[in-house]
Formats: sequence, structure tokens, C-alpha cells
Amino acid sequence: VIPMSREQKIIRTSYVGILVNVLLAAFKAGIGVLSHSVAIMMDAVNNLSDALSSVITIIGTKLASRAPDEKHPLGHGRIEYLSALIIGAIVLYAGITAFVESVKKIIHPEVPDYAPVSLLIIAVAVVAKILLGLYVRRTGREVNSDALVASGSDALFDSIISASTLVAAVVFLISGVSLEAWLGAIISVVIIKAGYEQLQETISEILGRRLDPETARAVKKSITSVPGVLGAYDLIVHSYGPERMVGSVHIEVAEDLTARDLDTLERTITDRVCAETGVIMGGISVYSLNTNDSEAMELRKAVSAAALSIDGVKQVHGFYLDKIQKRIRLDAVIAFGVDRGDTLRRIREAVAGRCPDYGLEITADYDITD
Repeated sequence: VIPMSREQKIIRTSYVGILVNVLLAAFKAGIGVLSHSVAIMMDAVNNLSDALSSVITIIGTKLASRAPDEKHPLGHGRIEYLSALIIGAIVLYAGITAFVESVKKIIHPEVPDYAPVSLLIIAVAVVAKILLGLYVRRTGREVNSDALVASGSDALFDSIISASTLVAAVVFLISGVSLEAWLGAIISVVIIKAGYEQLQETISEILGRRLDPETARAVKKSITSVPGVLGAYDLIVHSYGPERMVGSVHIEVAEDLTARDLDTLERTITDRVCAETGVIMGGISVYSLNTNDSEAMELRKAVSAAALSIDGVKQVHGFYLDKIQKRIRLDAVIAFGVDRGDTLRRIREAVAGRCPDYGLEITADYDITD
């Protein structure tokens, strides 16, 4: 049996989601009309929006899986982010519409009319949503699909909402108190919140957010495990979709390596990082280190300690002492939220105090990755 690809798994799972949500929406809409329950009608609308989300996930996955071409040499994976953006907008719109209808029912209430079969179908819907949510979320984690993971979590949360609708029906049958319109408003607020959070998350992906610490540590560990690499800094990883990440990094090496040594080193790093983390290293730059100069190494420790004592300085690297040109080069990672100009000035003053006879070349780096 040929194993299914990531694309096939996402599409199959989305088809299951469409089928289940359409059936649930049809049942709930029928029950809502017969019982005059606005909460059940809003729950049905939520199921339809979930089904539409699955349709968009399928379309987005198919478009994103197209092969790279001349105009898009790194592929079309970012289309998945655009499809997620559309899904978030649909969910938000559905929530706002549901809220408006619920408020109308609060102002002009209708008495619900429940039948035992209606309550039974709602109970079945709760179970169906739990099973669907667990299935979709597990598949999403397996194939690294944020859209599926979000859909699965949303389905699990929907089961709680449906269960609350069932409770409201029981309360009405026992006490005669109708909570339908108010419950519909609460459900719609939950839908609005979910849509807003999805939009916020997707926009963050499109803008380019900080690489998660676990991945950053894994990439740097893979790089520094290569013999000859003394340090890895300034890691930047760009996402071109969930399955394609391209990175660049500065590595620290001994100053006496030859061009042939560096070529071999960079090829080894590229192969190892890709195999171990899936990240394609598109650029590897080099910092040379005074490994054979004890005076330079001692000065490096003193300069690093002086710079790190300044508030806002998170790391110092790339130190090199050039005795011929009487210059010191180093990079300092400065935290966000501090005055970069003032911090850089204080670094210069601290370093100059320890080596007044040398010129300084200090690069202020941004705190991009952990």
C-alpha cells in the first residue's frame, strides 16, 4: 500500500469534515425551525461555516502544493496562509451575523418548542463533534497543518457549545425558563472570538513572526554539531509554507581555515540541517575567531563581559582582534524595547575602556531568534 502524501491526508480529512458538518447543519436547522430555537439555528450556522472552511482548506491545499515555477521558485506554500485568512474572515462574519439575530430574538422573544427526538439528535451531534474534532486535530498534528489542528480544536469546542444548548433545552422543559436567545448571543460571541483569533494568528504568519524556540534550538544544535563550527549566530528562518522553511546563519570558525575547508563545512551544514530539521540553509556567513592567540581570547572574554553588563544587551558574538589594522570587530544582540542608539553608545564606551588603542566596529543586531 502506497502511503498517502501530506496533501492527500489533508484533503481526505477535510472531506470528512464537510460531510459531518453538512449533515449536522441540516439536522440542527430542521430542529431549530420546528422548535423555534435560535440557539440551535446559530449552532447550525456554525456547522455550515465549518463545512465551508473545509472546502477552502481543500482548495488552498491543492493550490499550495503546486510545483515551484519561474515566478515562484520557492513554491506556493504561503497560499495556505491566505486560505486560513479567508476562513478566519468567514468565521468572524458568521459570528457577527449570529449575534445580530440573537439580539433580535432577545428583543422579540419566541417560545421554543422541543420534542424528544430533537434532544436526541442534539445529543448525537455532540458525540459526532467530539469524534470529528479528535480525528481532525490528530491528523493536523501528524501532517503539520495548522488549519486542520485549528479545525479540530474548534470542533471540540463546538461540542461543548452544542452540549450547552442541550442543557438549555432541559432547563426550559423543567422550569419553563427560556435561555435560547441569550445562549445564542453567547455562542455568537464565542464564534466572533474564534474568528478574530484566527485572523490574528494568520496575519502574524504572513507578517513573519519569531521562530519558535524549539525549532531555533534544533537548527543551531544541528549546525554546531558539525566539527569545525565553534558557534552559530544570527539565525533567520523564512517560512514559505508549513513544509518549506529557508534559513541563513553566521557560523564562527577558526581563522586559519582554507576556502576548501569552508566549502566542505558549509555543504555539510546544509545537508545535516535539512535532514535533521527540514530547514533549507540558503546562506551561511562566516565569523573568524582568533583561536591561536591567547591574548585575543582573553580580551574577547573581557569585552564580552563588559558589553553583557549593559541592560538590553542579550548576546555578544563575532569578536575578532585584528592586530595589523588595530581594529576590533564584534556584534551585539540588542533586545527590543530599549533605546538602540543609547545602548550601542554605552557598548562602545565599555569596550573602548578596555582596549583604547584599537578602533571599534560594532554591529547592533536585532533579537530575531532565541
